[in-house]
Amino acid sequence: MKPKILGLIGYPLTHSFSKQYFTEKFRKEGVTNYVYRNFELSDINFFPELLKTHPDIAGLNITIPYKEKILDFVDELSPEVAAIGATNTLVIHPVSKKITAYNTDIYGFKQSLLPCLKPEHRKALILGTGGAAKAVAYTLRQLNIDAVMVSRQPKNATQLSYTDLNEKIVKSHLLVVNTTPLGQFPEVEKRPAFPYNFITGKHLFYDLIYNPAKTTFLQIAENQGAIVCNGLNMLQLQAEKAWRIWTKQSAL
Repeated sequence: MKPKILGLIGYPLTHSFSKQYFTEKFRKEGVTNYVYRNFELSDINFFPELLKTHPDIAGLNITIPYKEKILDFVDELSPEVAAIGATNTLVIHPVSKKITAYNTDIYGFKQSLLPCLKPEHRKALILGTGGAAKAVAYTLRQLNIDAVMVSRQPKNATQLSYTDLNEKIVKSHLLVVNTTPLGQFPEVEKRPAFPYNFITGKHLFYDLIYNPAKTTFLQIAENQGAIVCNGLNMLQLQAEKAWRIWTKQSAL
């Protein structure tokens, strides 16, 4: 029997956590009825052609820059996706070919953040405004943490620019989450334009990047005494949640 296809859509896909993770998972667990592939799309409008070319696709992960744009091609939204307007997991139903969008980033971020949180982490700065930032903001609201997005080009009055970040703001927002790709391999020297000199030992710095394990963003924060956490555990948790959705091994 021909294996079902799972895969990752994004651009560029210079390296893929998902493919490596699922290939190794399938090998260890003896899974033979699924394969995992990378599908690098330079334009999201190539998505329908991808599905025609690969009719055995059963599920997809979505990464930068398509977590929001892919929704134009989706039939059904989970409540979380409807709330935030971003997805990272699609199910393609085998008979109807309807596409349902889920967001397992929310689950992965929440479960990986909780062990690091302390009572004083009640206000947060989210660096970035893309699909991952929306999942982070949604999660923080669930945890009753006040969060503000920070962008190079704020889209509305609720967002801050990096030049707005002064000592008072930084010291009153003790959780800082980087959702931008700045500092990701191979451009490891890059980092958000954050006023690092205001970091204290009470801060928790979380970077969604997992490669390198400790970005320049986290290294500087740690040198200032902050607690730091990278995105590897989040990725593992969201991947397992996606697998459960695809295979319906547990309740959605």
